[in-house]
Amino acid sequence: MTTSTAKSEIQEIYNQQGFLSTLPVLDEMELKEARHAFSELEREFGEEYTQYSLHNVHLQHPWVMGLAKHPQILRVVRAILGPDVILLDSRFICKYPALKPANIMENEEGETKPDGSIGQNELPYVAWHQDMRYWGIAGGPVLSVWLAFDDSLKENGTLRVIPGSHCSGMLPHRQAIRPGNMLSVNQEIPEELVQADEAVFCPLLAGQMSIHDRLLVHASDANTSQRRSCGFVMRYVPTCAYPIQDADRPRKFHATILACGTDQYNHFSGKSL
Repeated sequence: MTTSTAKSEIQEIYNQQGFLSTLPVLDEMELKEARHAFSELEREFGEEYTQYSLHNVHLQHPWVMGLAKHPQILRVVRAILGPDVILLDSRFICKYPALKPANIMENEEGETKPDGSIGQNELPYVAWHQDMRYWGIAGGPVLSVWLAFDDSLKENGTLRVIPGSHCSGMLPHRQAIRPGNMLSVNQEIPEELVQADEAVFCPLLAGQMSIHDRLLVHASDANTSQRRSCGFVMRYVPTCAYPIQDADRPRKFHATILACGTDQYNHFSGKSL
């Protein structure tokens, strides 16, 4: 298969489904080094902080910048967005085991869940949402990457997506009703607007990634296992994209960097090579 053919197939599937999954990125040594480096951050800041607050640390840590510019990631990103790409934002998201072993049951299929003494509603999760609800970007698409540091499976809260939902445009969001939502603005798409019966899980092995469109409806459940689920999230845009000002929620993009290609537009501040 030629490079151009592979690129065309990636674009076609992505355009139809709004996401791609189980894409290989890190080899065994790269994964080992990345996980070791992340463990140093855990020791320095503590798990409560590293759960969601390691935001845009690609500016402070060369190894994180190396992940954001990893050739395997950029190969796929370029196939979707074109040759000139900006890294808009990055964040580590970790769902740590929240249940003690005594509070976990296993069903006949080997799946784990709370035994009832601790409610599912008390555990951290990510509500149904669309990324573009939070990113004031126009003039080009936004592509999100989830790079798995741990195996990401159903029982420890892997990504769930509604295939093709990116074609329905922006949906209304409201303040989340259920507690535990990890989204910083605590919003969700109302359940009646989500075709949850069409949702599919996107399990990943450590070192693999999934990517999804800015308008894809997605979520992730609570971690009901004894295994951590840690991933590195990156957002990419073509250089032709630009920020939209919103008086109610001013947006600044001081952590943007040119990931690949050239930037003839200079729409974002803070870019560096």
